[in-house]
Amino acid sequence: MAPPSKTFTREEVRSQTSEDNLLCIIDNTVYDLTDFVDAHPGGESVLRQVAGQDATTAFYNLHRHEVLTRNAGLAIGTIDGKKPEVITPQPGDLSKVPYAEPLWLAPPFRSPYYSESHKRLQQALRVFTDKYLYPEAQECEATGRHVSQEMIDRMSKLGILHMRIGPGKHLHGVELMGGAVKGEEFDYFHDLIVSQETARAMARGFQDGNMAGMTIGLTAVMNFGRDEAFKKRISGEVLSGKKKLCLAITEAFAGSDVAGLRTTAEKTPDGKYYIVNGTKKWITNGTFCDYFVTGVRTGNHLSVILIERGEGVETKPIKTSYSPTAGTAYVTFDNVKVPVENLLGEENKGIHVILSNFNHERWTMVCGSLRVSRYIVEECLKWANQRLVFGKRLIDQPVIRQKLAKMIALVEANQSWLETITYQMCHMPYKQQAQHLAGPIGLLKMSTTRAAHEIADEAVQIWGGRGLTQTGMGKFIEMFHRTYKFDAILGGAEEVLGDLGVRQAMRNFPKAML
Repeated sequence: MAPPSKTFTREEVRSQTSEDNLLCIIDNTVYDLTDFVDAHPGGESVLRQVAGQDATTAFYNLHRHEVLTRNAGLAIGTIDGKKPEVITPQPGDLSKVPYAEPLWLAPPFRSPYYSESHKRLQQALRVFTDKYLYPEAQECEATGRHVSQEMIDRMSKLGILHMRIGPGKHLHGVELMGGAVKGEEFDYFHDLIVSQETARAMARGFQDGNMAGMTIGLTAVMNFGRDEAFKKRISGEVLSGKKKLCLAITEAFAGSDVAGLRTTAEKTPDGKYYIVNGTKKWITNGTFCDYFVTGVRTGNHLSVILIERGEGVETKPIKTSYSPTAGTAYVTFDNVKVPVENLLGEENKGIHVILSNFNHERWTMVCGSLRVSRYIVEECLKWANQRLVFGKRLIDQPVIRQKLAKMIALVEANQSWLETITYQMCHMPYKQQAQHLAGPIGLLKMSTTRAAHEIADEAVQIWGGRGLTQTGMGKFIEMFHRTYKFDAILGGAEEVLGDLGVRQAMRNFPKAML
């Protein structure tokens, strides 16, 4: 919104301010706060202290710029000969703050990995996230409401649901973001962009609640469904947004130790059905899903079957550190009758289905975690530049610059590693990825979540009490500090993935000696 055309001198602002007429100046814009006094969360006295004055420094020491955007109707004019100087981001804008964007988006830097179609997709997704996803994400994160069907339908129509599954034939002929990229040319760098741009909604619970179960579960149906008509029906229902799907592997008895699963599936005497009994825990989207891609024990081995919500299936919400909007569930299967046609892959060879799914899931989590870490770095850079302490900006303190240097280095190093692995994914067949990239992706996820740990810790130290407060200036710092651990646990704990990476490296160790 453009500021009102009326102009004031600073003297006029001072002279027109009275007990009944409270004016002040913020960023060369004149605001009439007379009718806002009672609504001001900080009380009347704080406003009286800046009445008739330039309150720019005081305002940005206490409030986010978005407060001015929300209350633009209070602006009555500008200072004569001056214009607002603080940037008001518009949907789709790239941040001008150093290191706020990946280097390939920050002039004058270049990258060999990204083409014009990547740039078009990034721009289209930035607009979508800023305009539609961010507002809903923030509302759902606060209230616990699940993602709306309207949002799901919008994402389906734009091909966002389809893109989140990764490259493949399911994208061929699908219009993606109004033609920003063709399905046939969609690669893992496009996939990376989808994950990183949508993560900018800055609501960790909503990030998982927004069909994350589909992202990590539908690939099992598409790659291992035993009948083409079955695969087409399930994927069509889910990608259209008409049905919801989740991955149900973890139990109270077995997390990273997948082989310890206890949920059982026993065939009926006629061989037409499985009877499933058991429980699953911490199942993302489980409270509202229609389909469960479920790890089960068939005799002494593992299998994976698709279970439809119905008789014998019960879900209960689990309270975790992030918002209930994620739909985290405890799932009970009580004599659930499942057609044998719902088997994914071969019976007793379900471990291959489960493990083949992990690479893309973990890689996607790295994309999201890194992008949110970068957003936190941007928040800290802005805050250090505007916050005054002991008569100085925070950024003028060497100890703060050292913290920021570490945070920036961690993000940039892991982003570079992510892009290197993504390039390999673009040039390796699916089977070769499983053979050669499981270890590097595991190590990258461990490195990224360790970096998130350091960044979250340093960010709170920079922000102080505001970094522990769920509203106001430090709301994103608090959210990140409370929820970054989800990426360190979900999809495989750091210790398990680090061990996987080293064991894979040792598997083909040469006859090399010191």
